[in-house]
Formats: sequence, C-alpha cells, structure tokens
Amino acid sequence: MTHRTTFALDEATALRLKRLAARWGVSQAEVVRRAVARSEQAEASLKTDRMSLLKAYHAKGGMNPERADQWIREIEEDRKHWRSSS
Repeated sequence: MTHRTTFALDEATALRLKRLAARWGVSQAEVVRRAVARSEQAEASLKTDRMSLLKAYHAKGGMNPERADQWIREIEEDRKHWRSSS
C-alpha cells in the first residue's frame, strides 16, 4: 500500500466495518476500498442514467417554450417566497 490514513468513526459504523470484514474474510481496509469503489461506480451510473433520461426527454421534443417560460416564472415565485420566509 502506498497511503496510510487515519479517520474517526462512530461506534455503530466501526462495528459495521468489523462485521463486514469478518463476513467477507478481508481486512477492514479492504472493506473501505470496496465501499469507495462501489460508491464511485454507483455515482457514475446515476450520472449516466440522468443523462440518458435527459437525452430521451429532448429526443421526444422536451418542453414547449410556453410551458418552459411558465415553469421558470413558477420557480422564481417560489424562490421569492422561500427567501422572504427565511
């Protein structure tokens, strides 16, 4: 390994980490490596899914300009109310 690091975990997370390491028959460091890799893959997959959905939406014609203008006005009004209530 080329990097050593130290971090603090709450008791419940530390226990889960130890249980996973025992269940998988690997070190705690390996559990962390796998978790980081899976999280990164999941995020990349989610981004790809969002882009695919957006591309499909646009391929079907997307939102007409009148509805888009109305939606923008609704968002602006919501933001005004949100800002004035905080």
